[in-house]
Amino acid sequence: MSVLAVIPARYGSTRFPGKPLTPINGRQMIERVWRHTSAADGVDQVVVATDDQRIADAVESFGGEAVMTPNSCRNGTERALAAYDALDSTAEIIINVQGDAVLTPPWVIGAVPVSMRKDPSIEMATPAVKMPPETEAKFRASKAAGEVGGTTVVFDRNMRALYFSKTVIPFQRNPEAGTPTWQHIGLYGYRIDTLRRLVALDPSPLELAESLEQLRALENGIPVRIVEVDYRGRSAWSVDAPADVGEVEAIIAREGELVP
Repeated sequence: MSVLAVIPARYGSTRFPGKPLTPINGRQMIERVWRHTSAADGVDQVVVATDDQRIADAVESFGGEAVMTPNSCRNGTERALAAYDALDSTAEIIINVQGDAVLTPPWVIGAVPVSMRKDPSIEMATPAVKMPPETEAKFRASKAAGEVGGTTVVFDRNMRALYFSKTVIPFQRNPEAGTPTWQHIGLYGYRIDTLRRLVALDPSPLELAESLEQLRALENGIPVRIVEVDYRGRSAWSVDAPADVGEVEAIIAREGELVP
């Protein structure tokens, strides 16, 4: 059972143009994500899917593989499928790794394909990490300040997702209950048939409301398995805006590189 990891990376981000080529402590963001993904267990091939020659050239300069995909791709899910088809791939599992996931450890990325290889019933999977109190407090403060980055998830006792949100869920009316908050990690695994089905569906109401593609799966009855992961003391943070670059660089300086 082969696994293809696709890193969608477009140049024309509205909030942060050229984001994949942004240096993070001296190394471009897209190279960092490619190195972390290449070091993950369970992955047989890694490609960067882009619509911009500047990104393709950068990927090839550090020894990665890039595939050109159409400008018409509306999101990373469509771009992952476009890359699969452009490569004429025969992989049964596709892992979609966000191009700004510069702090996602290889063992977190690898947890998804490893889980899907072990359990053929998993149609779609995505990881989540339990927030420690200090991280949750910082996360809630960023939301209170109006920032949109970061997603939380709730799931049932069989690890099937119930809902994803840009707000902090569940609402803690009774904090003494000790119910944890789970941060969703933005990478996905799909069986190829599930990916094709998902891309063929129209955007759903909740997806449009929250701007979260994974809600389309839930609204159309596609089960999403949550894979619990452990960051092993590492910090989780993404680059959603230029201001996040300094935060990420500080984390790397404090905690060290994930991949030498």
